[in-house]
Amino acid sequence: MSAFSEIGIYVLQTLSSLYLTLIVLRFLFQLARADFYNPISQFIVKATNPPLKPLRKFIPGVFGLDMASLTLAILLQFAVINLAALIYGSFVNPLHALTWGVIGILSLCVDIFFWGMIVMIIVSFVAPQSAHPALLLLRQILEPLTAPFRKIIPPMGGLDLSPILVFMLLKVAEILIFHLAVNTGLPKGLVPGFY
Repeated sequence: MSAFSEIGIYVLQTLSSLYLTLIVLRFLFQLARADFYNPISQFIVKATNPPLKPLRKFIPGVFGLDMASLTLAILLQFAVINLAALIYGSFVNPLHALTWGVIGILSLCVDIFFWGMIVMIIVSFVAPQSAHPALLLLRQILEPLTAPFRKIIPPMGGLDLSPILVFMLLKVAEILIFHLAVNTGLPKGLVPGFY
């Protein structure tokens, strides 16, 4: 592969990953009923509205799920996989590209929850009463995931041990996604979080 092909793939994957993260965050914010008027929520809405507005005309929400955001994320993954294949000079079966797109979205969600938990644990020691808009949103999207585990392991002596169970769940999800990716033929280096 030439240097220009490698640079092209790097730029394509970096920019698409950033925008894909915004789309998935918008989906997760709506799923968790996070504060719409938070400045970060407003930024994400403005950044993702141009492609989402036309999609919303054809793809309605289902049971509180923002299907237009989810569809846009999968379509973006599909397009990036096909563009990367073109840069490599190869062809990808559209069904495989679509499957790999879904797997990529699942993997990104696990990564967001994992790093979100790490940030919240660090913040709980450094600045537990912080009201930064990013931290408020992070608490709101993590709460539906952590609340059931807090019922299993209530805080003991002011120490919340429930994140241990959340990390175990996220690791199980990561292993399942990895094996799903390998079983569908996705090259190891293309699954986010696996190198």
